[in-house]
Amino acid sequence: MAKETGLPKDIAGMSFEDALKELEGIVKQLEQGQVKLDEAITAYERGALLKKHCEQKLAEAKLKVDKIMISADGSVSVQPADLN
Repeated sequence: MAKETGLPKDIAGMSFEDALKELEGIVKQLEQGQVKLDEAITAYERGALLKKHCEQKLAEAKLKVDKIMISADGSVSVQPADLN
């Protein structure tokens, strides 16, 4: 597992789009209910890791878009970006 994220290296190296696509495939597979129990458990566990990775990628993207504000007294704050 990757040290920084707690995720397996193959997932940690994925783009958001690739991870989301695989996650959607797992959800579809599980919803169809045509997999053996042990395969379903393995797929669910991988899906949970993919979900975590996607959430981390979204959080990273949000931080990049937030505005860093420096007030007159020198204090630093972050203002959420206006994405609307």
